[in-house]
Formats: sequence, structure tokens, C-alpha cells
Amino acid sequence: MAAADRFTGPLASAWPDVGVARLEGLLTSPELALPVPPAHHRGVWAEPHVHGPTLADLRAPAERDRTTPWPTPLASQYARYHRYGDRETYERQVFARQRRLTRASVLAAVTLDNGWLDEVVDGVTLLCEQSSWCWPAHDDTHTVHGTVLPTVTDPYLDLGAGEVAAQLAWIDHLLGEPLDVRAPGLRARIRFEVDRRVLTPFTARRDWHWLGLDGDVHNWNPWIHGNVLVAALRLVDDQTRRAALVDLVVEGLDRYVAALPADGAVDEGYDYWWNGVCRVLEALDILAHAAGGALDDVPGDALRHSVAFPHRMHLGGPWYLNHADGAARPAVAQPWHALHRAARRVGDRDAQAHAAAHRRPDAPVAGAEQGLGRLLRALTDPSWVDAAPGRSPLPRDVWLPSTQVMLARRTAGSAEGLTLALKGGHNGEHHNHNDVGSVVIALNAVPVLVDAGRPTYTAQTFGPDRYGIWTMQSAWHNVPHPRATGQSPGQGFTARDVTHVADDIRSAATMDIAPAYPRSDLRHWWRTARYDRRGGRVEIVDTWEFDPAVEPPPTHVHLLVAGEVRLADGRAEITALDGAGRIGLSWRPASALCAATVRPIEDPMLFDVWGARLHRLAIDVTAFGPSGELVLTVEELPPHEALLGGAP
Repeated sequence: MAAADRFTGPLASAWPDVGVARLEGLLTSPELALPVPPAHHRGVWAEPHVHGPTLADLRAPAERDRTTPWPTPLASQYARYHRYGDRETYERQVFARQRRLTRASVLAAVTLDNGWLDEVVDGVTLLCEQSSWCWPAHDDTHTVHGTVLPTVTDPYLDLGAGEVAAQLAWIDHLLGEPLDVRAPGLRARIRFEVDRRVLTPFTARRDWHWLGLDGDVHNWNPWIHGNVLVAALRLVDDQTRRAALVDLVVEGLDRYVAALPADGAVDEGYDYWWNGVCRVLEALDILAHAAGGALDDVPGDALRHSVAFPHRMHLGGPWYLNHADGAARPAVAQPWHALHRAARRVGDRDAQAHAAAHRRPDAPVAGAEQGLGRLLRALTDPSWVDAAPGRSPLPRDVWLPSTQVMLARRTAGSAEGLTLALKGGHNGEHHNHNDVGSVVIALNAVPVLVDAGRPTYTAQTFGPDRYGIWTMQSAWHNVPHPRATGQSPGQGFTARDVTHVADDIRSAATMDIAPAYPRSDLRHWWRTARYDRRGGRVEIVDTWEFDPAVEPPPTHVHLLVAGEVRLADGRAEITALDGAGRIGLSWRPASALCAATVRPIEDPMLFDVWGARLHRLAIDVTAFGPSGELVLTVEELPPHEALLGGAP
């Protein structure tokens, strides 16, 4: 790539002289390029030196694995996506195979036992013989070649292919010497397969959508680039080609970093931070090691600020403010060590404490589900393994102007009482849900007025019928439904005139969300969400103005509720999940009628978060005419007080 054609972002600005020629001189040898000691460093890998509980957590399932056949992804399972939209059946087999190999690799490094090495040899060979490393939902085989099975002569470089390439590179790094003795030729096979499936397609095609050449950069970019970086550093011996690959990776990552907003927010939400921003931070950490410390920097204020994003979205305990396709109660097995390491590098003590707060003393390292590279980094990072317990900072006020997300609680450092969140933004965000103006309210960290999140991915999730899924629709978010109309997707459907204020008395945001709806007769719908710190109360004020109409369709304000609901005139009482307590809702005018709809939950991803059902409250404000106001007040109820009378 000519220097004049190179994308210039924060990385290029911080390292203006980095290119192929300089990288050739900077990059250490493949044997030293990855920041994990290989298995022959027995002072690291002999069993007494590996954290006991973590090793036990890996050993038990690994031993069970060896009594069963290897998971076998079948052609018919691959075809199910293209035939029926089912991506889970095939992916379960692929993920199980890779997790088994990850566990076996660590056990082989710890024991150097021939039985475990043979398990690794089998797993590596199975991956090398697998027709495709691409996940079927991403493969363009059907579009380009008209097939429902992988086209092995035209491999597609997606998240799955990148993950396998990096896994094999880490295995080569960790176990290269013993594998040369136990299975001569296996490492040559690794290099051949990674080159033809990943490294050559990476350079031969420069129209990959995830490169962000059109300015639309999302989490695929750092996820794939980070894995290509690992594979190139370890598996390519030709230093010029190796430097050229790394140079392309740096240029690609630069596009992602340049697209981050100044406040460090992620429009895909907390859940996707781990496979977006976190992947960039991990890649830069590996690059710094491979360059002998010459590139030891985290360039760009936005990237540095993004390290704070996870704790800014923390409601408390296992609960997080979720937007887009994220879960309100995500999997606990996140690579917290990666956040801890990044926080140390940028000097963010709050983020470091937040990561340490999620470190389990009995098993401080996440298991095989996070991938071999992340597992190895965690096992060999003494600052993480020996980290002192931390406490999540739980900031009192959060305002992210790029995504127009507000979060407010009564006092910093405590999840007690109510927490209020409000989201503006627009409906063209990555992994978008139609949710402009939506509120979330938690009680003692547990969401009560909630964002459902997303169900199990299928072909519909990212297809033209995405908004046929109920969780993506504004009708199932905490927003108005003016004249029977839901919000529309697209960047033009947005909030306008957004303001925010926060002080010791209150935190509040106001926005006009009328532009989020495809109605020319809706002049304004002002929504204000206000946290009263003195009283510990939340108010949601909706003020609207329509063009007059004869017998207009009904207008409702919707509230999606987790927990048990009791209704009365102008009031509702909600018992939160997890024994978090009860809240009382009241609204003015109290004459507005409210109806409750039960939404049964059958999808396993949603069931794991919310249980068997959610409730939607629909407050009917049609009768108040083309101009009106509804004020919703939310308060925590004392343990023995019943808002509606009778036993609480």
C-alpha cells in the first residue's frame, strides 16, 4: 500500500514512521512474538505454578471429554442455516470442539503427558480437516456459488475462521517443541491451513465488509484483525511478508479506533465491548510485546476512555445496562483479566477495580469458552492472578453524549435504591433495536423496567425481517406508541434537542423523540427522565403534540416489566426479580387506563435472564387529546408497605 493511500487515524498519528520496512526491523522472531511462555518453561507451566482452582476447573471437563467422541460438525448441520435459518445446531458442535481442544492444550502444557499431547494432535487434525472454519451464517457460499455447503476453494474470512487460526497459532507457540517430537509434520499442516484459509484471503481480498472501507466499522474489525495478528506473528517465517501482514492489521485496527467516539461509548452496548474495543486493546498489547516495547502505547483519547465503558454500564452485581443485542445479565465468564491489563496500561484505577471486583478468588481465570489465547494470557499474568479484590466504582452519574445514554443513581459506589437510565441516539446503530427514548429502571441493581435484549440468533436476526422479532420493536421497549405507530429503523429516526444536567440534587435528560416515528402529524414528543436524589424517586414526563384528528388511532405509553405486577387505578406495584424488593408506579392523570399483557418467554437466552415471562404495561393516553402530558413516578416501597392495599 502506498503511503499516500494509507488510512490515517490515531494509530498512524502516534506511530507515523511505522510501515513494512520499520516493522521488519522491530518484530521479534516468531518464537518470541507472543506474550506467553511456551510449555518448555517449566517454571511457569509445571503443575505447582498454575493456579490450582483454575486447573481443576479445566481438568474435570477435559477428563470427561476424553471418554467421548470428538464433537463432529456435519454437512447437514451447516446446510441447516441456508435451508432453515438455524445457525445454532452447527455452531454448537464447532464451539464444543474448540473448547475441548483448548482445555486439552492447557493440560498438555502442564503435564507434557503423551496422552494429552495426543488429544491435542487429534483436535488440531480435526480442525485442519474441517471443510470450513467459517460460521455458516457468515459464509457467502450460497450467494456467490449457489451452494449450501462450504466452497473449499474460496474460503471466507469471518469471525470463526479468525478464531481457529489464532487458536492453532497459540497451540503452535505453546506446544511446538513437544508436538515436533510427538507428531512430526503437524506444525507444517497448521501453517498450510492457516495460510490458505486466512492469511492469503486476508491479503488477496481487500473488499471484506469488516475492514470498514465504507466508514461503517463494527466489532468484526478488531476481532478478526486481532486474530490475524496472532497468526501472522507466530506462523509466518518470512519477515517481509510477516511485516506486511502486521502493517495491514495496524491499518485496519486504525479504522476502528478512529471511529470510536470521544467519550469511549460503544453503540453496540456493554456485551459487545468485549469483542470490539477489548479486542483492539488485546491486539495492541500483543503488538507492543512483538515490537519489543517500541509500540507500547494506547493511542487516542477515545480508546483510552473506552476502558471505562464496562463499569459505566454496570447496574450492580451481575446486571448491566443493556442496549442493542446485549443481555442485561451477560455471561459472568468474561475475560476480566484483559480489562484489568488494559486499565493498568492506561492508568484507569476505577476500571482496574471493576475488573478485580469480578475476579473469583477460587477461580480467577475464565474457562475455555473465552478461547485459548485469552485463557493463556490470564493464566500467565501474575498481576491478574494475584490481584487484590476490587470494588466496582458504580459512578453516580454517567452521560455519554455520542450515544445519548444517561445513567444515574443516588450515590456513587452503591447500587442501593433506584438506578435510572435513558437512551436517545438513533435507530441506525450497530445491532440496533428501535429504542430511541427508552428508559431502564433498576431496584437495588436488578432491572424492573427493562430492555429484553435479544433472543437466540437465527437467519432472521440480521436479515430483512429483523424487525419482525418482537425484542427489536419499539412496541416492546419502554417508549410511547403514538397513534398505534412504532419507531422505524434507520439513522434518520432519531432523538433531537437533547439536553442533560446532573448535580447533587438531580440528574435529568430531556429529548424530543418524535423524529423516531414515521408520523408527519406528530409535531413533538418530549420525554424527560429525572432522578430526584433527595427523595430517591424517578419521574418520567411525556409531553406530546399532534396535529388534531377525528377519531385518531390509540396512543399508549409502554412499560416492559420484569417481576410480578399488581394494577389499580393510576397505580401499579411491581415485585422485582432476585428478591430485590418492590417499586410503586403511579401516574398523572390517574384516569389514564392501564392494561397488562403477559409475554411468555420460551427462547433460552431470554429465559436465562428473565425467567418464564415479562409483562408489558400499556397506559392509554388517547383521551387526553392531541396535546397532553403524562407523569410517571417510580418509588421504592418499604418492605411492609403495600401501595395497593392488602398484604405486600
